Amino acid sequence: MKKIVITGGAGFIGSHIVDHFVEQYPDAQITVLDKMTYAADIQNILHHIENKRIKLCVHDVRNLDKCLETLDGADLLIHAAAESHVDNSFGNSLEFSKTNVLGTHALMEAALKASVPRILHISTDEVYGEILEGRVDESARLQPTNPYSASKAAADMIISGYRQSFNLPVITVRSNNIFGVRQFPEKILPKFLMLMMTGQKLTIHGTGENKRHFLAAQDLCAALDLLVQKGEIGEIYNIGTTDEYKNIEVAHMICDIFGKDPEEFITYIEDRPFNDARYAISWDPITALGWAPKHFLKDELGNLARWYAENFERYAEEGQSKVQQPKAA
Repeated sequence: MKKIVITGGAGFIGSHIVDHFVEQYPDAQITVLDKMTYAADIQNILHHIENKRIKLCVHDVRNLDKCLETLDGADLLIHAAAESHVDNSFGNSLEFSKTNVLGTHALMEAALKASVPRILHISTDEVYGEILEGRVDESARLQPTNPYSASKAAADMIISGYRQSFNLPVITVRSNNIFGVRQFPEKILPKFLMLMMTGQKLTIHGTGENKRHFLAAQDLCAALDLLVQKGEIGEIYNIGTTDEYKNIEVAHMICDIFGKDPEEFITYIEDRPFNDARYAISWDPITALGWAPKHFLKDELGNLARWYAENFERYAEEGQSKVQQPKAA
């Protein structure tokens, strides 16, 4: 493989994908296409840039000409760029449609014109909507329940149209919540860790009974690499884990890491307009290829807390109190 293009590669998930593919494909030219919004950070990939292992192109995926330019000669496109924070989508939904829908459309049009032979599109399990019991497979109907998941479902439909009409060689990936270092502290894990480090209370939406599955970024990257090698063009692959926790359980785990009393450090706030009780997927097709999750939140949470403590200044706001170190990290 001579050239790999990764959109959103300076963000949380994207930078982990960059790490993995730089290591696994040392002879490939890797190009990152990123708009560099608030959730991206040059520090995530700076060492790769300095070592001349990757090229960074700061452009918007909605710009067809720039996408065409970037994809010229590409053997593989991994599309990870997206607006992804559900809370933000309630107040800024048009921006989500612009990036996730129009951006994906422009990128797929460019990939078609550039004749990219293999594309991985990273979607989300949230497109299936709320799953109160059991699990759904890749054939389940899309029933998004918020502006974010609706924009991702719309992107999936655009890709489906390009597959049917033009035989665009796309594999769609729908994964559980991803966790790991470098995640911007708007999502529950880094947000709670940062709150705890500054002596603030952990804010739980509603009752805290909502459940989420947590998949390690390393496990997602391993799945993507496997799909590059063995995935069937045109198929959808769920990437999941059995690692499921209620939000209140996550808050208790983080209190425990810092040796704090949950009764004192957890508070409840008004729930968002709609908050899915649970997402749940099955992932037999990727399992059949030989993949399985290897990293689990309970084992990784201490190391995650330590990383955010060591990199506190990246995300700290002026006036925040001195960082409190995790006790059990």
